[in-house]
Order: sequence, then C-alpha cells, then structure tokens
Amino acid sequence: MDNQPWLDDDQQDLWQALLTVVIALPAALDRQLQREAGISNFEYGVLARLSMADADTMRLSDLARLCDSTQPRLSKVMDRFEARDWVVRRPDPGDGRYTLATLTDTGRQKLVESAPEHVAQVKRLVFDPLTAAQRRHLGTALTRIATTLRQEPEGS
Repeated sequence: MDNQPWLDDDQQDLWQALLTVVIALPAALDRQLQREAGISNFEYGVLARLSMADADTMRLSDLARLCDSTQPRLSKVMDRFEARDWVVRRPDPGDGRYTLATLTDTGRQKLVESAPEHVAQVKRLVFDPLTAAQRRHLGTALTRIATTLRQEPEGS
C-alpha cells in the first residue's frame, strides 16, 4: 500500500469526478422523481426493492440493509407508505422479533407509473454517455468498491 498521505494528480481527478457523481446523480434523480412522481429517489428504491422480493415481501431489517438505510429512516418511510396504502407491515410469522413489509397493489402501481421517466433519466445520465466497454469496466470497478464498503465494519 502507498504510504504517501496525499492523492496523486490522477487519483485527485478521479476522486473529484466520483464525488460529483455521488453527490449530483442522486440529486438529479430526486428532482426528476419529485417532479414526475412526488417521491424521492430513496422512496423509489424502497418500492423497487420490495417489488423484487419473493411475494413482494421482505423483513424491514433486510430492506434497510439493501437500501443502505438506517432502521429509523426506513420506519418513517414505511409510515408514509402505509398511510398511502403502498405497503402493509405485519410481524414475521416465522420469528416475531422481525417485521415484514409487503408491497400492495397500490404500491406496485405507483412504482409502475414512476418507472418509465425514472429509467429514462438513469439511462440518459448514466448509460448513454458510455460505450459498452466503458459500462463493463465501470461495473467491474464499482463492484469492487461496493464489496470493500460492505466489508467495512460499521463505525469505522
């Protein structure tokens, strides 16, 4: 490992570009989803994750982990979703210490209505500027970074 405490010029350029993406991309997706669907990018992600689960149902603790969320933040979203009839929560019959969230038909409809504009925005901002080879390389690089982050202990 490099002992130099500073980033070299190439690392600094890459870091600044990554910061722009990490900060500006979620903001752009939030603006589009708020304007078109009245939901945040995070809320869309929660609905999407639930829609990909078996029987549209998942433990809240697993959903929080998959959405890179804290339990309190997800709980507030679930409160809003329940009020809109987008999800229902119930104790996990297999282990009452856990709570299950299930996407309702109304929640699935909200996701289906929100998806076309959101997907178009993702394609325009992320995929269209890249060649197929660049997408493959980016996927490989991001997967390695994500793996490192997932292995990092909390609080480090």
